[in-house]
Amino acid sequence: MHPFFPQTSDDIKHMLDVIGIESVDDLYKDVPDNVRLKKDYDLPSSQSEIEIRRKLAEFGKLNKQLVCFAGAGAYDHYTPAVIPQIVERSEFLTSYTPYQAEISQGTLHYIFEYQTMMARLTGMDISNANMYDGSTATAEAALMAIASTKKTNKVILSDGIDPKVKEVVKTYAHFHGIELLSLPTVNGATDFSALDETLAQGGVAGLIVQQPNRYGIVEDYTGVADRCHAAKALLIINSVAADLSMLKTPGEWGADIAVGEGQSLGIPLSWGGPYIGYMCTTEKHMRKMPGRIVGQTVDQDGKRAFVLTLQAREQHIRRQRATSNICSNQGLMALWVTIYMSLMGPQGLKEATQMGCDGAHYLHDQLIATGHFCDAFPGQEFLNEFCVKYDGDLAALQEKWVENGFMGGVAISDDTVMFAVTEQRTKEEIDQLVALIS
Repeated sequence: MHPFFPQTSDDIKHMLDVIGIESVDDLYKDVPDNVRLKKDYDLPSSQSEIEIRRKLAEFGKLNKQLVCFAGAGAYDHYTPAVIPQIVERSEFLTSYTPYQAEISQGTLHYIFEYQTMMARLTGMDISNANMYDGSTATAEAALMAIASTKKTNKVILSDGIDPKVKEVVKTYAHFHGIELLSLPTVNGATDFSALDETLAQGGVAGLIVQQPNRYGIVEDYTGVADRCHAAKALLIINSVAADLSMLKTPGEWGADIAVGEGQSLGIPLSWGGPYIGYMCTTEKHMRKMPGRIVGQTVDQDGKRAFVLTLQAREQHIRRQRATSNICSNQGLMALWVTIYMSLMGPQGLKEATQMGCDGAHYLHDQLIATGHFCDAFPGQEFLNEFCVKYDGDLAALQEKWVENGFMGGVAISDDTVMFAVTEQRTKEEIDQLVALIS
C-alpha cells in the first residue's frame, strides 16, 4: 500500500459491500462514457521544487488579466495592501474560532466591531456575525420571516432580484415547504401595484426586494414597509453592502431584515466567490436570526470583555432547531471587511462609491453618444451599474473587447448588456473601451 492511501483492499471491499456495489468503477457509472479518460494521465516524472515552481509560473502566464467593467453581484473594488498583511498575522489566521471565549477575545472583539459597523451601514439594530454569502443570507431571511410570523408559508419575491439569488431561495423554499409568489417588473423596476392584492391572499410571511435591483436600478420603496406590516408580513431588502454608503438604508425604508453580499467591502473577486453574506435586523426579530451575535460585558476584574450572547448552532441547541449555516472560516472574511471599513471610514466608503457612480454615468453617456446604444430601461435611476441595448452583434463586440484587454459588461440578452464601474476604473480606460465601438 502507498503510505498516502489509508484504505486497504479489505477496507475498500467492505465499503463497497455496505453501499451495495461490486467495484469502485461502479461509483462512476453515471458519468457519460464519452467524457471519461481511458488512458493514463499525462504526468511528467518527478520534478524538483524549482522545476515545479517554474512550471506553475508558466501556467500562470496563460491567465489574461482584463480591465473589468462587469458586475452582476461581484465587483472589482480596490483592496488596500494593509488588509492581507493584518489578516495573515498568526493570531488571526490560526485562531479564528470564537467558541472558546476565554482564548478568543481578539476574534470576538473584531466580530463585535463588524456587527457594529454593519448595523450602522444598514441602519438596522442588530447584525449577526456573518453569513456564508449573499444568496444564502437571503434564503435564510426567507426562513426567518416564516419563523417570525405565525401560520404563514408564503414569501413574495420581486422579479427584480438577481436570478442567482432567486435560485438559491427557491432551493431553500422547496425543502422547507415554502410557497414562493412573485411581483413582476415594469421597465426594469418592481411593480408594486399588485402587492396589496397578493398580501390579501393571507399567509404571507414576507416580501424580498433588491436595492439596487438586478438591472442596477435604484428602486423607490416608499410606503412598501407599511403595506407589508399592515398584512403582518416582513420587508426584506437585499443590497450590495458598499452601495449603502450612498443610498437610503434598509432601516430608513422601514425594512425588518437587511441582507446581501459583502464582497464590495474590499474583498477581491477571487474567481467568483463565495465571499461573505451579511444579515441585520431589528431588535424585535433578533431571536429568530440565524448564526451568532457577540456582545460586550465586563470580566470579574471589571475589564471590557466579549462573549457569544446568541448562538443558534447545533453545538449549542437541539440539532433540529439549529438555524446556522455559518462556516467558521467566514470569521476571517468578517475580519477582512472590518479592517476595510475601519480604514475607509464612512466618508471613505462614500467617496469610493461616488467615484464608481460618477464613472458609470460617464460611461453611460459616452455609450449613448456613439449612436449604437440606447437605454434598456428609459428614465430609471442607477448608481454604478446600468443596462443598455446595442444595435449590432453584441457577442462580437464583447469578443473584440476581450481581445483588447477589456471585460465589457455582462450580456443579459442577445442585445442588452449590463456594465458596472467601480473606483478602480479610470476615465482613460472608459474612453479606450468606448473607442473600440465602431
